Amino acid sequence: MASLAFTGHGIDRADHVRADPERLAECRASPQALVLDSDGLAPKLGKDRHLLWRSLDGLGEKAELVFLGIREGAPLFAEVPTSGDDRPAYQQRPVWREIALLPAQDLAIYGGARSLMDWHARHRFCSRCGKPTQIAKGGWQRNCPACEAQHFPRTDPVTIMLVEHEDALLLGRGLNFPERRYSALAGFVEPGESMEEAVVREVLEEAGVTVRDVSYIASQPWPFPSQLMIGCHAMAEGRELTVDTTELADADWFSRAEVAAAMGGDEKDESLRFLPPPETAIAHHLLKWWLERGRD
Repeated sequence: MASLAFTGHGIDRADHVRADPERLAECRASPQALVLDSDGLAPKLGKDRHLLWRSLDGLGEKAELVFLGIREGAPLFAEVPTSGDDRPAYQQRPVWREIALLPAQDLAIYGGARSLMDWHARHRFCSRCGKPTQIAKGGWQRNCPACEAQHFPRTDPVTIMLVEHEDALLLGRGLNFPERRYSALAGFVEPGESMEEAVVREVLEEAGVTVRDVSYIASQPWPFPSQLMIGCHAMAEGRELTVDTTELADADWFSRAEVAAAMGGDEKDESLRFLPPPETAIAHHLLKWWLERGRD
């Protein structure tokens, strides 16, 4: 499978530096140190459409900085903004217009930085005692001085699955999707269940379809605000649908020919039965994987 958006950051995350306050201070004081130039959580782009970086001069010792790692000898940081933003991706179209211009490695660096910046901005107080927390381990942890609790950046696992039956795929249209846009079904993994169990449960809940033979395909970090999309494939035992309209606007089965036409067609073509997910989403790559697998 081709490289997915938000992957391939190419940075040495240098965990040994995060855990060493003296070495971390040296990195922060280094004349080579750079901080991501951003407007809150939105990136600033240069004329070459790359991320902009600036020196740490003027930030002050009290600035909350996340240590992203080291690239070509330069320590890289991101500054925690005053507020976070946990809105889903479809509600952040201005940010998408900017990041759509980024080359792959910059997009991956931004995605990781954004998730960390957002988590810190929204977790300044201890979930155990409610007192203010302090940034620790280079921004990969927050500590509570009052009750000594330790808090870590979270990543929420989400299964996103191709459901197949007799050479056709089950796809759904989310409540906030544009007309004709369909994608793979998806849902959060709940406490106390495996990835495979989450796939079975979510497909049954959203579409009323029983599936088996769940297998893993690929994964993608998704920084809105911080999910890990776990791409899977499963076989359905039948095609009868009972769509949960609180989760989906619609769901239907699509033949291999219809999927191929959508993936290779023009979105302005009204003859297409559906529009595929955008290339930045893992669902797009799952559909490509399925089409190519059928030619093996």
